[in-house]
Amino acid sequence: MDKKEREFQAKTTAASAQAATLSSGNRMQQGDVIDLQELFWVMVDRWKVILMAMLIGALLMGVYHTFLKQPSYQADASIFITSNESVISVSDLQISSELTEDYANIIKSRNVLKQVIKDLDLDLDYKQLSKLVSVSNPQDSHIITITVTCGDIELCRDIANSLMNIGIDRIYQVIGNSEPTVIDYSEAEAVEEVTSGLSKDVAMGALLGIVLACGLICVKFMTDNTLKTEDDVRKNLRMPVLAVVPYFEEKKD
Repeated sequence: MDKKEREFQAKTTAASAQAATLSSGNRMQQGDVIDLQELFWVMVDRWKVILMAMLIGALLMGVYHTFLKQPSYQADASIFITSNESVISVSDLQISSELTEDYANIIKSRNVLKQVIKDLDLDLDYKQLSKLVSVSNPQDSHIITITVTCGDIELCRDIANSLMNIGIDRIYQVIGNSEPTVIDYSEAEAVEEVTSGLSKDVAMGALLGIVLACGLICVKFMTDNTLKTEDDVRKNLRMPVLAVVPYFEEKKD
């Protein structure tokens, strides 16, 4: 009797190992193929998880916007690049247009930024200041716009004006041409708040929550090698299902 039991256990162990090998081999063959339809229904079954992640993400971003996010302001000043001569030829306009990009680079140069920091006594280095400043040139124009973004209205205005004045002097020193003409100085009344709104941050948090939840569900789906249904047995082991043992949960008295 003991001998028969040992033979039976050996055969059972061999069959289990063979089944595991077949399952692993079949899954390795199918490793690069993802059943999108099955993945879709997995997502549908996990809709509560996705909804919860969306609500949590929206709530966290709402709290961050209300209590932690600092306001951001933007100030701008603009200058016009052209010749001061009474008679301006077409070639003069073309040269001015070509040099406009050079002027913009001079305004944001290291020497100019350092001089602004010194004049305004800023607690920044030139690299940090450079991240707050952008110099743009609308296409086919001789206008240079200096934009400063930071968390203080007066500081934005002061940096923009100082950068423009020092930049004009530096342009004259380097290019040796006539000085650019000031179009607009930055004023406190013209400084705009550019902080993203509450609705935008909440929507972004909800979207991030959905993406995170869907990503985790996808990872779990692709790494799950367990057999859960009869179809899984047929598809992965390529064996017929002879019998199914139902599971009944015992009711507690």
